[in-house]
Amino acid sequence: MEHPIAVIDFGSQYTQLIVRRIRELGYFSRLYQPSELRETGNPAAVILSGGPRSTLEEGAPDIDFDYLVELGVPVLGVCYGMQLLNRKFGGEVAPGNTREYGPATLLVSEGVDGIFNDLEGHSQIWMSHSDTVSQLPDGCEVMGTNLDGIPVALRWNERFFGIQFHPEVSHTTEGTEILKSFLGRATDLPVFKIASFKDELVEKVQAQVGDRKIVCGVSGGVDSSVLAALLHEAKVDTRNIFVDTGLLRKNEAEEVVSLFEEVGIEIETIDASERFLTALKGETDPEEKRRIIGRLFVEVFFDAVGDDVELLAQGTLYPDVIESATSGSIASTIKTHHNRVDRIMELKAEGRVVEPLDELFKDEVRELGRVLGLPERVVGRHPFPGPGLAVRCPGEITEEKLRIIQDADDIYIGLLREKHWYDSVWQAYAALIPTKTVGVKGDERSYEYALSIRAVTSEDAMTAEWVHLPYELLGEISNRILNEVPGVNRVLYDISTKPPASIEWE
Repeated sequence: MEHPIAVIDFGSQYTQLIVRRIRELGYFSRLYQPSELRETGNPAAVILSGGPRSTLEEGAPDIDFDYLVELGVPVLGVCYGMQLLNRKFGGEVAPGNTREYGPATLLVSEGVDGIFNDLEGHSQIWMSHSDTVSQLPDGCEVMGTNLDGIPVALRWNERFFGIQFHPEVSHTTEGTEILKSFLGRATDLPVFKIASFKDELVEKVQAQVGDRKIVCGVSGGVDSSVLAALLHEAKVDTRNIFVDTGLLRKNEAEEVVSLFEEVGIEIETIDASERFLTALKGETDPEEKRRIIGRLFVEVFFDAVGDDVELLAQGTLYPDVIESATSGSIASTIKTHHNRVDRIMELKAEGRVVEPLDELFKDEVRELGRVLGLPERVVGRHPFPGPGLAVRCPGEITEEKLRIIQDADDIYIGLLREKHWYDSVWQAYAALIPTKTVGVKGDERSYEYALSIRAVTSEDAMTAEWVHLPYELLGEISNRILNEVPGVNRVLYDISTKPPASIEWE
């Protein structure tokens, strides 16, 4: 897409969110490294992100300021970006006495034509910095200060602005309005709508694939299902392969087959569940379990497709590209054992891996799925880990443990749907605790497993908060599991946040 809003990444943990917020406003934005500034083409605007470094450090990230000026477009510096711009314009930055992290108040300066024109006199913002602006260059105006009178928003001229806080995080209550106001100074903004972007993706796939055959691994998850639907929409010669690892949720294999029959997409199913359970027998180390699953998945997949692969489709999303990782793809099950993906890496090096979703965030992939006609039960589905239930079964994986997790999870998710909580939760699941506890069932003492249920809200899994499910619902979930799932006599609700906990157990 032409004229993207270029976000220059200086390493902030929130940088992806800037791109997301801009797209939520209806404009197309992409992330670039500082060295890629000249590769942004003809951007409509440029935003310099925050970062963990100090502009005073030797070798600190820099920007081609002359080219930035030459572009002639609005520029916004955020945190590190603001300090960098202040130095470029001739001002100075000094180490702060303390690191300022957390909520603060923005006091908007009167009479300054900046990017706060639609704000009231004050607003809650979110800080994360250690250095501070110590001297302003000639001509620089203060758009806003904190409660101590320290400048936290600057205007160097009619095109260059800086803010010492993060507008992209939800803790900055009017952050979206600030970004919108800044973008209002740009011209030729790239409108971004999934419905029209779909046609661009179809044309991209057709150009990449041509008359060659492409192989696509499907799992029934959001990413791979949307990928298969996009290839189907593009009418390219596709072979879709579904590997049943035996580590799926209850009746999931049958549901995947039924789904693709419903939407008219042909898939091949490979039942490798016995091979996976045999390979995992006796293993308790979580990383080794991942390695075993990854190695075997690749073996099973390529045993089916053979060595003569013209093209391989992967459901890599934009956050995966940014983090140099993969999601919803064959490689996502491998994670820590890249030595087992030599074949995939070879295909990628040869330009034979097609990743048409690599410009999209998760919520955009869901919307694309809706546009492509996939049912809501697919596009609204919670994330599911590549290694499957293995990450929800600490310790050795056995058929009994998998049966307990599957039955409990089926009850849990079913009740979330029934009580209209499923769509309010980003991810929910049941996990087995590898400890047996004493209980009472009927007139006898029992010695059975404890089970954990978890529900979180998140944005692309970077952080997560536990969901405050009603006590009545938690009680019903617990009673149903205890009464209907043999082998469990205790149900716990996981109220850990990420960080410090992870979303999944392993």
